[in-house]
Amino acid sequence: MIHILLSRWRQGHRTLPYPKTIPVLPGRFRGLPRIDAQACPEVCHVCAEACPTEAIELGPTGPDIDLGKCLFCDLCVEACPKGAIAFTRDHRLSTRDRDHLVLAPDQELQLAEKLNAELMRLFGRSLKIRVVSAGGCNGCEVDVNVLGTLAWDLGRFGIQYVAAPRHADAVLVCGPVTANMELALRKTYAAVPDPKIVIAVGACAISGGPYYRQEEQLGGASSVVPVDLFIPGCPPHPLTILDGLLRLLGKLEQEGRITSVKA
Repeated sequence: MIHILLSRWRQGHRTLPYPKTIPVLPGRFRGLPRIDAQACPEVCHVCAEACPTEAIELGPTGPDIDLGKCLFCDLCVEACPKGAIAFTRDHRLSTRDRDHLVLAPDQELQLAEKLNAELMRLFGRSLKIRVVSAGGCNGCEVDVNVLGTLAWDLGRFGIQYVAAPRHADAVLVCGPVTANMELALRKTYAAVPDPKIVIAVGACAISGGPYYRQEEQLGGASSVVPVDLFIPGCPPHPLTILDGLLRLLGKLEQEGRITSVKA
């Protein structure tokens, strides 16, 4: 027993101090993309043609980026001859409305707002989540699971993953929802007691992701169940997922919580 205690003492405090401070993100991290309207005076279609998921469309003020379709692959950045597109270091990507994920040049992202007063009363201090892997590559599932490890310790925020939908308050969906997972997702959603919320994590769960042309998938969670929180990425960083969950529960509005970052 003494050896276990000594080992724990040597290890020290292992949980990240987020949200008081933001953990160091890897050098290759790609956050919120931005298009500089002034650097893109003439629409040349190059970025839209380079995008593998048709996440870029030509709008009235220039190219619009759909974060729900974006794979954060950097191909548009490499293709743009004007250098008008760049990925920032901003990890905050979650929204409550699917339409808010479509950004025009120089437009600010409308971040997720907290639940209404009644749902906050029910889930604000304790949220149980049932994760459904609906036919994806397992990338999003890995980053979702990381939040349960010692370093992130999702439970300190009152959020826990549960094994049975009847014990859950929310359904978290990863993957594009393949045809053979449609019934499983419907049954899971039906088994969660009312009221309940649904969280779509990753480009696949929002729009079908790289599989959007395949007939075997349904184009994301919204095609089967109503979605209350969209967390884009391919896959989204654990920090992005946690940021979305905490915003949904109003936990980033408390005193001492970080509400903005440098882009």
